[in-house]
Amino acid sequence: MDAADQSGLLDRHLAFVEALRGAGLSVSLAEDIDSLAALGAVRWGERAMVRDAFAATMVKKQAQRTTFDALFDVYFPAMVGDGAAAAAASDQAGEGAVRDNATALVDFRDRLAEALEAAQLDDAELRRIAAEMVGVFGAMPGRGPGLSSWSAYTALQRVAPQELVDKLVAGLMGEGVDEEDARRQANRRVGSFTAMVEEDARRRIAEEKGPDHVADVAIRPSIDKLAFMAARRTDLDEMRKEIFPLARRLATRLAKEQHSWHARTAPLDFRRTVRASIATGGVPITTHHRPKRPHRTDLVVLCDVSGSVANFAQFTLLFVFALREVFQSMRAFTFIDHVHEVTGHFRPGADPVDVLSDLAAATSHAALWGRTNYGRAFTKFEENHLDALTPKTTLLILGDARSNYSDLHEDALRRLTGSVKRTFWLNPEHEHNWGTGDSAAPAYGEIVRMIECRNLTQLGEFVHDLAW
Repeated sequence: MDAADQSGLLDRHLAFVEALRGAGLSVSLAEDIDSLAALGAVRWGERAMVRDAFAATMVKKQAQRTTFDALFDVYFPAMVGDGAAAAAASDQAGEGAVRDNATALVDFRDRLAEALEAAQLDDAELRRIAAEMVGVFGAMPGRGPGLSSWSAYTALQRVAPQELVDKLVAGLMGEGVDEEDARRQANRRVGSFTAMVEEDARRRIAEEKGPDHVADVAIRPSIDKLAFMAARRTDLDEMRKEIFPLARRLATRLAKEQHSWHARTAPLDFRRTVRASIATGGVPITTHHRPKRPHRTDLVVLCDVSGSVANFAQFTLLFVFALREVFQSMRAFTFIDHVHEVTGHFRPGADPVDVLSDLAAATSHAALWGRTNYGRAFTKFEENHLDALTPKTTLLILGDARSNYSDLHEDALRRLTGSVKRTFWLNPEHEHNWGTGDSAAPAYGEIVRMIECRNLTQLGEFVHDLAW
């Protein structure tokens, strides 16, 4: 490898590390150096080994692996070609050039179905088909400045591989697989192929506009940094899996910190300290303290479960529920324009999927007319559930504060906050959007401390501070 190649590879490596940091992975300088050392111990001809060496030194949590793999594929693609050159050729051919037709589409779908139905999936063949699919059905020649010539969305809409699931299920059942398992396998195969299509589109765009452009606009952040309100169904599944491990890590951290703090601040136990000093000739080197009863918070959660913030509300409730042992007691209420208690859904040992399903089903009880109305929710909570609040309670409000221009009833919120020890409001919108449109965040923010909480990382940080 000559000096120019080495310089180009180093630049690519540095850009890759910066892209990882931009996507939410905290790669330190030491880990960056470790990755280079690891690369010196593997064979560069084996791409999977190079990727795993990078991952072993840079990825701290499994939840970050999807983002890491997507960025690795952009900066170190498995294939090259058909990006910028193919886009230029398409432009020269003219916008009227035929890229695909009905006959080509039928033939392609037949070949795709055959590849997906194979008893042993051939990943190399599927990647080749994915590349062909983007090249033929995802090409968008003649687009204006700043717009890409390739679109995975267009290719997927045109071919609609999801429509092949029923055909795959029938084929698998014909091989003796039961229907539930067959549908699960079919969805997994189609999902894997869809990811290959998206990967190839990113590869082409990276060749056309550079990998940094793709990293900035096309790569989703790691699951713990992904905004609740931008999450797709597959993202929500990953978040659900991450909730309880995150809660367990936080609970362990809290227990250690509180034990250490109590040990430092508890009253001195004079007799035990003097007895211990006998071993050091009467010098009290080690002090002993009386056990201090730990403080735990009484928590009441009031959350908006309207469509725009439902995912945020459900995951925040589930996360707080997973940490229930940190709190003295917990009661939870949901609302849209009516208030409904859901404490009973958070049963010890309950499966997270069942809890989320129960919360979703209970949404109808939180709506009278179906239009979010924070002012009415506060007044109804004051009328019907004021007994939930005591001077020792922490009141936690969840929602985007968008109240459809209705009466805000700030006076009711002031009375609620005045009856408890402290009140916080978690808002899943970016702070830049507070006060735009029908957002009442500035008005409510004058009464309650409003905190931006858009992802799992911010949620974990807040609950840590709340438990203290």
